[in-house]
Amino acid sequence: MIRITNDAQFHDLVGRDKLTIVVFKTTWCGDCHYINPFMPDVVQQYEGKATFYEVDRDELPDLCIELNILGIPSFIAYKDGKEIARFVSKLRKTREEIEQFVNRTIEMAELL
Repeated sequence: MIRITNDAQFHDLVGRDKLTIVVFKTTWCGDCHYINPFMPDVVQQYEGKATFYEVDRDELPDLCIELNILGIPSFIAYKDGKEIARFVSKLRKTREEIEQFVNRTIEMAELL
């Protein structure tokens, strides 16, 4: 995943007309480290259907406040600059749950 490093880059990338999924993480988050080993495979699995980026919540705190990012990791799907889905829970996210979220957002994006 490509890391987004500033607010302008974020708004540019999520404003595109394709499905974009942004993963909000931090370096100190245990659940974020849990998903790290399998996320490259997930990203590759959905190549051509969704583009994935990551944001370190501690590096872009104002953006995360604006987006109401409280729990991490958080997954937010965008198309044409609009949020179409959000996957946030206080429980650890499994690969299967993440794949279900991505599959749902692909279906939703096709309807838009």
